[in-house]
Order: sequence, then C-alpha cells, then structure tokens
Amino acid sequence: MSSNKEADLTTAVLLYAMRCLAEGDQQALRAMNFGPKELDALKEMNLADIYRADALRVHCLQIGLNRDVFWPMLEHLRHQRESEDLQRKLLASDAPLEMMQQLFGLSSREYTRWRRLLTLAPSVGRPAELNEPDTHALWYAWQELQEKKERSTLSAADYLELQQQTHIGLRAIWVLVQRWEAYGEGTSTAPITRVAEHGR
Repeated sequence: MSSNKEADLTTAVLLYAMRCLAEGDQQALRAMNFGPKELDALKEMNLADIYRADALRVHCLQIGLNRDVFWPMLEHLRHQRESEDLQRKLLASDAPLEMMQQLFGLSSREYTRWRRLLTLAPSVGRPAELNEPDTHALWYAWQELQEKKERSTLSAADYLELQQQTHIGLRAIWVLVQRWEAYGEGTSTAPITRVAEHGR
C-alpha cells in the first residue's frame, strides 16, 4: 500500500498520541486538543487501523510553527553538527583520548568507535618527542594564538588550527601545550630559551 505525505503526517501523529496515552502524558494530549471522546476512540485503535491510515489523502490536524522553539532547536542542531564535524577532524588528525575526554567528554568506548568508523589505526603509547625546530615552531604558534584569542586555555578549534599551521601531530601538540599551560608559561612570562627544555 503506497503512502503519501498527508498519510505519513497522520500516522506519525496518531502513533505519537497513542504513545502519550500509553504513558499517561495527559498534558501533551490536551495540547493536541484530544478530549475524552477522542481518547476513548484512540484506545480502540489497533495496528491495522494505523496501516489503513496510510491510504488516507487527508489529515485532521491544525499545524502551526512555534518560532520561539523552532529557531533555538535549529541552533542546537547546528551546534551539534559543527561539534561532531570538529570531533571527526580532530580524530582524523590523531587527537588522543585524553584530549577528546577533556574537550568533549568523550568516553573511551566512544573514542574507539569513532576511530573505527573513520578507519584509523589504533593509537599506541606516547607520541615521539619533537625535535628542537618543531618545538620552537609550536611554541611560537601557540603564543601567537593566545595573543589573538586573548585567552590562556585553547579550545578544540584552536588545537586544530595549531595542527594545520605547524603540521605537527595532535598527540604531540596536546602533550606539550598541556605541559606549558601547567607551567604557567604565558606570553608575558615565557622565556624563549626554555622552549627546548619544555619540549623534552
């Protein structure tokens, strides 16, 4: 039996109303204008009735858009989409588990699942120590980013920017930046002569 958009809408609302009835959600039912008679009729409906509704080309609904809910909902979805896209980019750049846990609250199980989905090789052990030129390059890039962002703690997007600018693996970047932040090496106090020391 072929369906149409009106039937799809009616079926979705009827299933929603039946679930509200089963869960005792009277507030949601009243908001949809279901009264005592409609609830009694709803109780008599079965799966075959829902299947028959697929043939209907009309619906019994008054639909209105609540803009006060619609726009925050879309904004939330956009934020979630951008966050997941950023997480994928970080993982593709070999972001370590500790980093993803701290920045996104990602569990070890989710971390492993994402890496498998992205067909990434398992991460093993600590990253190799950077040589002195790479350590200096990362230091200067980190200092410049701090000055530009006017904050001492980097965001997830900041780490990705550092990786793209220096072409250094995120595992090494995370270890060094965390170490420098722990030492309190801000732009006003950071002696450049100690860069190599902190890179060890």
